[in-house]
Order: sequence, then C-alpha cells, then structure tokens
Amino acid sequence: MLWNTGRRSTNVEDRRGMRLGPSLIGGGLGSIVLVLIGLFMGIDPSALVNSSDEPSATTAPVNDSTKAFIEAVVGYSEDTWTDIFQEEGLRYQPPRLILFTSSVESACGFGQAAVGPFYCPGDRGVYLDTSFFQELRDRFHAPGDFAQAYVIAHEIGHHVQKLLNISDRVESIQSRSSKADANEVSVRLELQADCFAGLWASHTQRREKSNAREFLENGDIEEAMGAASMIGDDKLQMEVQGYTVPESFTHGTADQRMRWFKRGVDAKVISDCNTFQ
Repeated sequence: MLWNTGRRSTNVEDRRGMRLGPSLIGGGLGSIVLVLIGLFMGIDPSALVNSSDEPSATTAPVNDSTKAFIEAVVGYSEDTWTDIFQEEGLRYQPPRLILFTSSVESACGFGQAAVGPFYCPGDRGVYLDTSFFQELRDRFHAPGDFAQAYVIAHEIGHHVQKLLNISDRVESIQSRSSKADANEVSVRLELQADCFAGLWASHTQRREKSNAREFLENGDIEEAMGAASMIGDDKLQMEVQGYTVPESFTHGTADQRMRWFKRGVDAKVISDCNTFQ
C-alpha cells in the first residue's frame, strides 16, 4: 500500500498513554467467552460495561509512523466515502478515530484492548489500540500494511452502516429476535462491513489512478483477504475450543469474510454489498 502520499486526516485523536482505572468487565473469563468478545472486527460495544473511572495517569501522546499511517488510511476513507455518498446523492460525515492504550472510555462504555478495534455508534468513534496490529501479525499470521488498513476500513464500514440507518434497523430486529436469529443478523452486518472495506479499497484505487497516483500494490488485496480469513468465527472457535458452534457465530466464517470482502472489491455501488437479501 502506497500511503505516504495520502492526505492525513485531522479526525484522529491520540489518547495513547492515558490509563484508566481497573476494568469492570468481569474477571475470570473463560477462553470461550474471550473468543466471543474478542472477535475483533466490529464488536458490539454495547456489550462493554460502563465505568465511571477517571484517567489516573497520562503521558504525552506518541507521534510516530503508525499514527501517520492511520491518519493516511482515515484520510483515504474520508475522501473515498465522500465520493461514494455523493454518487448516491448523500452526504458523508466522517467518524473520529481514537487511538488508545489498554483501555478507553467511550459513549458505549469502558473498552479494553482485549476486545479489539470497535466502533461506538453513541459517539460515532472508531477505537483502536495499535498493539492489535502486532497481534494481527504474530497471533493471526496476517502481516502487511493493507491487512491493517482492512481492519480500519471494516470499522469505518460500521460507521457507514450507522449513517445509512442499517445498524439501527438491525438493532431493532435483534431486540425482538431469538439469540440464534440475532446472531445471524449480526453476521450479515459484519459481512457487509467487510464488503464495504472492499468497496473502499477498489474505489480508492480507481480515484488515485485517475489522478495519476498509485494506491494498491501487488499483494495488498491478498493481505486483506488473509486477515479476513484468520478472524473468521470458525477459525477462532477451533483455535480455542477445538470445535465450532455455528449458531453462536456473530461475524461469519473465514470463507464468508473473504468472499464478501472480495465482492466489495468487485462492487460498483453501495447496494452491491447488500448482505441482507
């Protein structure tokens, strides 16, 4: 991914170094529960427990190449989604992206790095502990800068769903559904965010090429698909418990996540990512 020439977004807030009080997410969680709350992409932050703890210590935010990379990815997302929304006769409103270390307060409650990146509809913020990038590489064997960009693009895909009222409709459906049916709808929501990440990638590539610039490099799409594969519900459950429980899936299988990301890459318009049909 050739990101150094990209515009840096000003909607990235650096809270790294701020440490909050102890988590109120109950202790002694079993490995199965850790998998369920740690499915990393698009986790529902309403599951996080509210906390009134105030920051107990702060250090100056870190200004490094990782932050510059994230600012560039968010800048690309702002420009591309603005164009996509304009083509649909809509107005795009960008989210904030908040960098944090270990734990963070959001409008959705108290979040920890253990749950992975998440989107909070309450404050329209994407929350990211950058240590997840190392885990993506080391634990999930999904290296590469575009694998990291896919993570960010997936969460911003949830913001797009919020702007289009998709996530609100899904929440309404889930509130009157059985657990299994609610999980199935959640899978469709997550797969659509994967598709939106692919749509963003392909639109950005076309826009940059039209301006005589490059964006994607050889192997970038494969990096993203590799990341999508490694965090499928089936692979995560097999890794921890040795078997799968399909009715408990909330994000989709490895095959589904790869397939819908690729469908997004091949998509032309937002409706091409309709996972609910």
